[in-house]
Amino acid sequence: MKRADSDEAPSGRMIPLTPAVFYILFALADGDRHGYAIMQETVKLSEGEFRMGPATLYTNIQRLLAAGLIKEVSGGSGEQDARRRNYRLTRQGRAQMEQELERMRKLLRRAQGSSLAARTAH
Repeated sequence: MKRADSDEAPSGRMIPLTPAVFYILFALADGDRHGYAIMQETVKLSEGEFRMGPATLYTNIQRLLAAGLIKEVSGGSGEQDARRRNYRLTRQGRAQMEQELERMRKLLRRAQGSSLAARTAH
């Protein structure tokens, strides 16, 4: 059983993920994207409730690259596509995102079974 004061996941990564990191990984789950496409997909996935600017996006992309959770891949065949940096979720990144989703599912189940859920239903 994990200690309550430990935020380390079994893989050594930090859990919970920040919203920016979670949405970047989530946006890459269905395929490669360049930075602007990641920002657009984030807005879509969050139904407009989460937006990040370029500084937040690219700071987090650098962290994710360094952690091995995403990798840079070559762009498309067009001149503009070739200049864009595209990113892909790694196996490690997918595992990290799945761990976070499972943590969220457990939390939701606990909340639904608590007296808190009954009070907020009114």
